[in-house]
Amino acid sequence: MPRRLLADLADVVGAGHVLTDPAIVAGYLTDWTGRWSGAALAVVRPADTAETAEVVRRCAAAGVAICPQGGNTGLVGGGVPPADGATAIVLSSTRLTRLDDVDASARAVGVGAGVTLAQVQRTAAAAGLAFGVDLASRDSATVGGMIATNAGGIHFVRYGGMRAQLLGIEAVLASGEVLRRWRPLRKDNVGYDLPGLLAGSEGTLAVITGALLALVPPSRSGAVAVVGADSVAHASALIDAVERAGMTLQAAELMTAAGLDLVHRHGLRRALPAGTRFAVLIEVAGADVGELAAVLDRAAAAAAVLDDTPAAELWALRERHTESIARDSSTPVVKLDLTVPAAAMDAFVATVQELAAAAGARPILFGHLADGNLHVNLLDVEPGRAEELTDRVLRAVAALGGSISAEHGVGRAKAPWLSLGRDRVDVATMRAVKRALDPDGLLNPGVLGL
Repeated sequence: MPRRLLADLADVVGAGHVLTDPAIVAGYLTDWTGRWSGAALAVVRPADTAETAEVVRRCAAAGVAICPQGGNTGLVGGGVPPADGATAIVLSSTRLTRLDDVDASARAVGVGAGVTLAQVQRTAAAAGLAFGVDLASRDSATVGGMIATNAGGIHFVRYGGMRAQLLGIEAVLASGEVLRRWRPLRKDNVGYDLPGLLAGSEGTLAVITGALLALVPPSRSGAVAVVGADSVAHASALIDAVERAGMTLQAAELMTAAGLDLVHRHGLRRALPAGTRFAVLIEVAGADVGELAAVLDRAAAAAAVLDDTPAAELWALRERHTESIARDSSTPVVKLDLTVPAAAMDAFVATVQELAAAAGARPILFGHLADGNLHVNLLDVEPGRAEELTDRVLRAVAALGGSISAEHGVGRAKAPWLSLGRDRVDVATMRAVKRALDPDGLLNPGVLGL
């Protein structure tokens, strides 16, 4: 049956886009962290929605599971097939790269699921507009994957995540039927918000093939500051002072002494004095360096370095964290994306540091402070202790009233801890939705624990 199915799929997408060579397929079967790997019959790369629908129909008829994959930049194993995926294919969006002209009057653009974030940003800029979501992985992260995980990014505090950017969606259901809502309307309140439902569904409800994205006016010139702080509460107070001064907060990124030391060790010059416990990168729109400096001075900020936007050197301090962490750990990094209530942030940071020290690991924390999103990175974790340490950190954040997943999704990595984030009725409702849209359980099985 597998050989016959692969021949059928080659008839749909072309033999050159049904990949089975182990050397080529290997890159699709392991996620960015290196911690999650799977198996598949093949990687299939349809060129458009019609081909995607036919691939889904033929796989469904053969009882073969489908694991949708975008840029494979995910951190929770949600974009790779299960380890026992001998009866699964990876459906790659690599060729779904349709890019429509910008509708300037509606401030919208239609794109294929395989279009990268950087391409969306360039297209919007060429039309005198901007896209509200930005990530460090902008050159490889794709729109379909970003919607599937409801990615947030550095400008969430101003524009929200991917769900907030969706004006319409095109997706293939498990039946092979095509769902298409495609109107550039900001207010369209007819029935269920199906695009919003697919945002964050991690490929378990449908295969996203395209999206109609909202665009925004570009920000006026602004300013960026990297400011020292004695505690997370102190860093939060600086952000509060900026907002109370009437400035438009564009981003607010937390870094720790350990993270700053790491990026400095890997080539970036030091911006703040050695020993600075915490640093917060603050970006505002519509204000200049002098105005931002005056606010920070009144708020009793510690050492600060400021620059006009885009302030690439200052942003590099934050964006080089992920790369430096990956290069510095002797074992695959345990990455945990979490939301913590503001009042509990300092206590949580201390708890993570204690847990890591007890396990002989190094903790590097950074994240989007204004919305409570911390990225916990645990380096040099003994492979046999990764699950134990993950359990302790996730239970600590749940005990504080936080979330076990802020913007990276649940994937396979956090599926065993789903009950920490959703109660029995909530999980049962999600499973009912899953059964209704994917009754045979062929779409990304095992992801989200559903």
